[in-house]
Amino acid sequence: MAEEVVRTCRVVTVDAPQLYTYVCHGANTFNESHFAEHFDVATEIWAEPAVYAERLLAMAARLPIEPGDIAHAETGTTIDRTPEREPRPTAVSATASASERPLLLVLSPLKDAAAFLPGYLDRLRTLDYPREAISLGLLEGDSRDATPEMLQQVLPRLEAEYRRVTLVRRDYGLQLAGPRWEPGIQRRRRSVLAKVRNHLVSRALADEEWVLWLDVDVTGYPADLVQRLLGARKDIVVPHCATAPGGPTYDLNTFVLHPRAGTLNWSQWLRDGILQPPKGFGRMYLDELRGQGLLRVDSVGGTALLVRADLHRDGLIFPSFPYQHLIETEGFAAMARDMGAACWAMPDLEVLHPHHAQAPAHAEAVPVS
Repeated sequence: MAEEVVRTCRVVTVDAPQLYTYVCHGANTFNESHFAEHFDVATEIWAEPAVYAERLLAMAARLPIEPGDIAHAETGTTIDRTPEREPRPTAVSATASASERPLLLVLSPLKDAAAFLPGYLDRLRTLDYPREAISLGLLEGDSRDATPEMLQQVLPRLEAEYRRVTLVRRDYGLQLAGPRWEPGIQRRRRSVLAKVRNHLVSRALADEEWVLWLDVDVTGYPADLVQRLLGARKDIVVPHCATAPGGPTYDLNTFVLHPRAGTLNWSQWLRDGILQPPKGFGRMYLDELRGQGLLRVDSVGGTALLVRADLHRDGLIFPSFPYQHLIETEGFAAMARDMGAACWAMPDLEVLHPHHAQAPAHAEAVPVS
């Protein structure tokens, strides 16, 4: 039952004693002695009705919920607000003019991308979204193939097709001798990727309302991808990055924590200051959550990620250092949560990313909160 509640309802975990609230009304699942144990260890208790109402509203102000979501008869406060459900995602009209569409910035880091760049550009052209409302931001660095030359060759056409194009070149000196998924290199590798993302958004973002992070080696997505993501009406939302249509999840950095994840021993998977647990440890991925509709997630990946641009302007970055033992996109999700922004996912909206090289069953980090 608890797992079903987590899957279908808005669940908030609070970790400060002064924000816990208990009501003993005689019909609780547990008797009063159960709650007395909590009261005995609480650092502060507010028992007077007026103060209780005040603390409830204070809790609502500090968490990503609204006061009406926790209004009860016990508060002694009347809040005129009809209960609201999460609206179903509503796609932005594909026929609306560019002036009626929010400006979108598509950002893609590139390294040794020569094999993927032509397909990437072809797929961008299939998007059913006016190109005069799309800007492109590309950062190339540390490539040892023909990526820089290819970008210079296609740049004039891109500038003619799209609203604005920013091409940045910056090397970070990252060359990997072995497989990119080896645990021993994750902090360095993902730290550089975070720096790349942060530098790219700082250079390319102008007046756009939305940022779509899109990896160059994504191989397929629907033409209405942008409209459907915008239709979720969330500040941060990811589609389901899968290896094949209806197949397993590729991007394991998007997940929902199991209800009892907080009781697990995460410290055993701490390496180089970041968490690197094995696949499935305390987490559910989007291939397990198909059919659930729009749902909140505890972490996001970056293969395809839509972000309200103002969040970046307000300081939301991809940490290049351990942030709550997390880095890059997982650190981004943790930082967003600390800023009061929730992360959402659409398990049935698929973006395809086959395994270009066989990787072990690892996810690279996980927020424990």
